[in-house]
Amino acid sequence: MDILRTILTVIFILISLFLAVVILMQEGKSAGLGAISGAADTYWGKNKGRSMEGILVKLTRAAVILFLVLAVVLNLGIWS
Repeated sequence: MDILRTILTVIFILISLFLAVVILMQEGKSAGLGAISGAADTYWGKNKGRSMEGILVKLTRAAVILFLVLAVVLNLGIWS
C-alpha cells in the first residue's frame, strides 16, 4: 500500500505543476475595448473551442478533475 500511495503522491505533484503551468499560459478574460466595437466576432472568437485557448481550457478542466479525485483518494485514510 505504501508503494501505491507514493506513486499517487508523485502523480498528484506532477498534476499540480501541470495545472499551474496551464493556468499561467491562459489569456485573461478581459476583452478590453475590442468587444465594444465588435472585434470579438472574428474567426478566433467564433471558433474559440478549436483554438489554443480552447485546448488550454479543456486541459485545465481535466487536470482539475484529476487533482480533486487524487486529493480525495489520498486523504481517505485507508493507507494506515
